[in-house]
Amino acid sequence: MRSEAEVNQAVERYADMVQRVCFYHLKNRTDTEDVFQNVFLKYMLSDEVFGDREHEKAWLLRVAINACKDYLKSFFRRNVVSLEVMNEMETEVLEDYREVLEAVLSLPEKYKDAIYLHYYEGYTAAEIGRILGKKENAVYSLLSRGREMLREKLGGDWIGK
Repeated sequence: MRSEAEVNQAVERYADMVQRVCFYHLKNRTDTEDVFQNVFLKYMLSDEVFGDREHEKAWLLRVAINACKDYLKSFFRRNVVSLEVMNEMETEVLEDYREVLEAVLSLPEKYKDAIYLHYYEGYTAAEIGRILGKKENAVYSLLSRGREMLREKLGGDWIGK
C-alpha cells in the first residue's frame, strides 16, 4: 500500500490525464468521477514498483482504460451513452475540434484508443503498443485505419499523417 504523500503526488501529476481518458470512454462526468476514484484507489493499494514516471503514467493509463471498459460492461451500464452528453464539457472543448472529437469518439474501440493516445496524449506507436499490449506494427495499422475512417466521416484531410 502506498503512502498518502505518494498518492497525493500521483493525483497532482496525473489527475487531468486520467479524467480525460475516463471521460473520453464514458462520455459522462458522473461516471468519470466514479471510475477516476477507483483508478487512484487501485494505485493506492497497488504494490507495483515503477521504474520511472513514464512507467507510472503508462500503468495509470492502462488501469484507467481497463476500469472504463469494466464499468461499461457492468450490468447498469450496458446501454450505449449518447454523444449528446458531450454538451456537459462544451466550454472545455473548442468548437473547431468538436466535430473531430465526436468522430474520434464514435470509432470502434480498438481504433479509438490508438487514435486518442497518439493524437490527444502524444504517445508514439511503440508506447501505445506497450500500453495496449499490441505490437508496434499493429498500432501503425490501427492508426492508419482509424485515420481512414475519420477521413470518411469528416471528409477530406482532417489530420496530419
